[in-house]
Amino acid sequence: MTRRQLLAALAVALVLRPLRGRAQPSAGVPHIGYLSLGSPRSNGAFLDAFKDGLRELGYADGRNIVIDVRWAGDSPAELPRLAASLVKDRPNAIIGTCIPSTRAAKGATQTIPVVMSVDGDPVAAGLIASLARPGGNVTGTSTLFEELIPKWVELLTTAAPRVRNVALLHNPADLVDPFYAAQVGRAAKRVGVDMSQFEADAAEAENVDRAFAAMKDRGVGGVVVLTEAFFAAEVERIVALANRYQLPSIYGFREFASAGGLMSYGVSFRDYYKGVARYVDAVLKGTRPADLPVEQPRRIELVVNLNTAKALGLAIPQALLLRADEVIQ
Repeated sequence: MTRRQLLAALAVALVLRPLRGRAQPSAGVPHIGYLSLGSPRSNGAFLDAFKDGLRELGYADGRNIVIDVRWAGDSPAELPRLAASLVKDRPNAIIGTCIPSTRAAKGATQTIPVVMSVDGDPVAAGLIASLARPGGNVTGTSTLFEELIPKWVELLTTAAPRVRNVALLHNPADLVDPFYAAQVGRAAKRVGVDMSQFEADAAEAENVDRAFAAMKDRGVGGVVVLTEAFFAAEVERIVALANRYQLPSIYGFREFASAGGLMSYGVSFRDYYKGVARYVDAVLKGTRPADLPVEQPRRIELVVNLNTAKALGLAIPQALLLRADEVIQ
């Protein structure tokens, strides 16, 4: 290569370098935006589950679809700016992973389909007109985990009646956790037990270890683990710690019970994100969001891991086992 050719190649490289940080959609390849709080470390488990759902439908990121992910960190105020930036790239759809990110996407465009994946009531939040007829350009899925919180405490104290102090494992970086913590506190008070809060965030994986060690030091009797993306990424670690410290625990995602946790009451987050992927597939094939009713979990499942109960020295009441949708033995 001559000196002139080398300089020309370097010039081209400098021009193209800014484009390499983000995959660029090719002509005819669907381009979707993914707008989320947090980071790959804290919220990547849900993104991975969403990609798995897309793969089952024949979409592979970087091959026949491009997923443009924008993380807002712990700054919800950044979401409108990120949403506006996404809209400028004219994606085929935008994924909103919570109420604030969906609201930001809706505020940035009235024409690009917005597929939401939110925990909460999207009607009360003003995102859609109704579940059956969402109207506008927003549709997708929603959960109402807050309605399950009283059941989590009730089920845990039924399975482990000697529990007098329930620990709540929560992530201080999650916006809804203070609201959920208050709900757990009220539910604990109703069944006559105390509630203590323990924090673990994505800054260091060891934060989870420290939280469980602190629970043991404080003498708590059982644990409620919130339905949070970072915790979903730490299923194996959390279950192992709960069992090592002999702490009966209940979880909102069935993946925990499948991994050896005592019990779960809720949904599979992986199955949930398959539903989100189906909505994306529908809008990419031309279905209008206004014509797609919003989906909520059709079935809330109680899963009891009897092997773990035996290891913890618990005799699960027969009435509780009969209520279970699945008993792992």
